[in-house]
Amino acid sequence: MLGASNYTYAEASLSQSLPDWIASHVRAFAYFGGVARQTVSDNLKAGITRACFHEPMVNRTYADLARHYRTAIVPARPYHPRDKAKVEVGVQIVGRWILARLRNRHFFSLIALNEAIHALLGELNDRPLRSWGRSRRELFEELDRPALTPLPDEPYEYAEWKRCRVNFDYHIEIAKHYYSVPYSLVHQEVEARITQKTLEIFLRGKRVTG
Repeated sequence: MLGASNYTYAEASLSQSLPDWIASHVRAFAYFGGVARQTVSDNLKAGITRACFHEPMVNRTYADLARHYRTAIVPARPYHPRDKAKVEVGVQIVGRWILARLRNRHFFSLIALNEAIHALLGELNDRPLRSWGRSRRELFEELDRPALTPLPDEPYEYAEWKRCRVNFDYHIEIAKHYYSVPYSLVHQEVEARITQKTLEIFLRGKRVTG
């Protein structure tokens, strides 16, 4: 949900695992057509290593996504619902406007469920707000869209990070496979960034191979 307009995005997910958590962010940003400068996150263990409103520690993959979209992750503190009061209200609205209307329907795939959710989501965002006399979509176009950062050229590709120590034969082991790195890195600790298609090696934040 965006701050000024209450423009809302919702979807169903198979789990609260890190890959699903990251993929939901990517789809939400695409739905909005841009990215807010701050993303107020729930205190989900998959994404937040240490929950602190002022000095949070986020999962390396989550931080990677934030850097890609040029947004700052600000996780809500545990048991502090006011940190994300708008989201709490948004969850109630989605529950009443979308989930309640789907409760008696049967879905046999996640795709089918999300198609139904997105159809009702469009109705929710187009519905005039009683206090404003205008819809969330109209307010979004006027207030929130101009303030969003443009989307990057490519959506974020999910990546996992792993710390590795370079063996004496200047190879590192990842998922029982061995990859060579510059011999000068023998015995040093490096970080591997792993996607479906690529493997990159970093030393103190600087890319050394990949």
